[in-house]
Amino acid sequence: MEIKQIASWLLALTFIACSQLGYADEVSSIVRGGKLYDKWYAVIGAAKPDGTHPAWPASNTKKKGATTHRCKSCHGWDLMGKDGAYASGSYKTGISGLTQLQGASNTKVIAALKASTHGYAGKMSDEDFTDLANFVTKGQFDIDAVIDRSSKKAKNGNPSKGESYYNTVCMNCHGKTGTEPDGMPALGALSNKNPWEVIQKVMNGQPDSEMPAMRAFGLQVSVDILSYVQTLPKE
Repeated sequence: MEIKQIASWLLALTFIACSQLGYADEVSSIVRGGKLYDKWYAVIGAAKPDGTHPAWPASNTKKKGATTHRCKSCHGWDLMGKDGAYASGSYKTGISGLTQLQGASNTKVIAALKASTHGYAGKMSDEDFTDLANFVTKGQFDIDAVIDRSSKKAKNGNPSKGESYYNTVCMNCHGKTGTEPDGMPALGALSNKNPWEVIQKVMNGQPDSEMPAMRAFGLQVSVDILSYVQTLPKE
């Protein structure tokens, strides 16, 4: 049995077990919402947005076009906006984060998405809006508890366990040293430069790809994977 098949089988078993507690549907919705937060138009198969988003601050001239239509570009991989990793750098916008919406109502989030500032009314389905809102209101976690902001290193991760998870689930696509597929930055480099992006993708998967989402196995598994990939070669 191929590694991809094993990973899919394990995920399926987890969701079957979780469904007995009424949990699986919510987790899968949050996972899909995380991918929508990353790059919604790739998830739903929509055309790449034209032009720069009208709400993108004129003060930021380093980013333009479709990338400015991604939720993560304004609010950050850590969902902390101007108070997090995007307080500086090429994605600096001065836009607030979304951490205050953890535990809020989906209605509030969906209304904001459809309002004129975001302008997504008619661009996504009701299911899309629900999944994205579930990610924002139910899918957040204390990211500073698992990533040290100054060193960018994973906190309380177990690299040995992470290596086992990586070799079982990730290696078939990313290679033994994390340098595959072609055209993607080496995981050792990316995970040390932007660990917030990596842990979100480990938790929720990569939009428009077969990358498995590890959220169903709990946050610690993703932290262990991050701690391991930070030891991989940077080139």
